[in-house]
Amino acid sequence: MKIHIREIDHIVIRASNVPEMTRFYCEVLGCSVEKEQPDLGLTQLRAGRSLIDLLKVGAKLDHPENGVPGAGRNMDHVCLRVEPFDAEALKAHLAEHGARPGEAALRYGADGFGQSLYLFDPEGNMVELKGPPEAARVTSL
Repeated sequence: MKIHIREIDHIVIRASNVPEMTRFYCEVLGCSVEKEQPDLGLTQLRAGRSLIDLLKVGAKLDHPENGVPGAGRNMDHVCLRVEPFDAEALKAHLAEHGARPGEAALRYGADGFGQSLYLFDPEGNMVELKGPPEAARVTSL
């Protein structure tokens, strides 16, 4: 059997302040709340065709060996595809919300090389905003 991966289905971020993280991902990055399961400490956010799950630290689904919450060690980063990608407009929007994005650069992703920039959410998790691939870019391995 060969497994064929089509796309990222979801990521799970362990969060100490789920309401603040929900606000950031919805108001700043444009996600929407899809489902809330307070009894599990879980809020699921729609991010395009994927989900970002925010799991309250200490919730029933939380596992102590998963990392250090609030220290940015609960994952490396999540990459969110953004179209259109206007680096200056994105940076201005993020700055209005108190985020400090890095410089835009050409980086490789699931669909090839395209512009992206990095920033951090309120709990120190790195987020990459990635634009569409550059059509004319040719690479060699």
